[in-house]
Amino acid sequence: MATDSKQRPVYVISVAAELVDMHPQTLRLYERKGLIRPGRSSGKTRLYSERDIEHLREIRRLTQELGVNLAGVEEVMRLQHQLDDLQGEFEAEIERLEDELRERAAPRALPAPDSEGRIDPKDRPVYVISIAAELVDMHPQTLRLYERKQLIRPGRSSGKTRLYSERDIEHLREIRRLTQELGVNLAGVEEIMRLRHRLEGARAKMEGNVRRIQQDISDRMTGWRTLPAPQGGERAEAEETEDGDEDE
Repeated sequence: MATDSKQRPVYVISVAAELVDMHPQTLRLYERKGLIRPGRSSGKTRLYSERDIEHLREIRRLTQELGVNLAGVEEVMRLQHQLDDLQGEFEAEIERLEDELRERAAPRALPAPDSEGRIDPKDRPVYVISIAAELVDMHPQTLRLYERKQLIRPGRSSGKTRLYSERDIEHLREIRRLTQELGVNLAGVEEIMRLRHRLEGARAKMEGNVRRIQQDISDRMTGWRTLPAPQGGERAEAEETEDGDEDE
């Protein structure tokens, strides 16, 4: 599988800085903060990829357009890097499974995947809003505000009562940490939680895809093992053909 061209380090720092309308020292600062991760040439020269350029433009949007402070930007970019890494892991796993399918002549059975449609216990909606608010030390109205901002996504009972899951509780605690400990404004929190939802969705999708591919491999291997053996006449004919080839 070809490496994503967006990850290829090609731009020296002066060109990268010009592309994003920043000073080279700003790019060095962002690197020290772990917001971007440029590559290095054999001579240790910084080389920036298209993905780095995208990240730098996103940082500029967060700081200049949304007024997100540096602590908030660090959270956003940490999640963005996790998404990038997850994509790389997914592609590597797909490539590994494809290689296994191509190369293994007598494979052993792969582990059976989890049954499709099983709900992660963390996503099961169980807490009414009063209990959820007490668990995270917030007012119920605050939880309603965060839902309107789409920072959390509680479920609903058949009677339309809000029901919060353990994952919702984790998200609410993360929001409180961002706002109270790091001083991130609501615009920054929205960006961070949007990326968290994307990351969790991407991870679930990746795991589901890998399970399906593993099941496909397992099914194919089972089919190969149960193919009927060649009949005696066919085997003798094959041997005669091989002998004829040797005589020639």
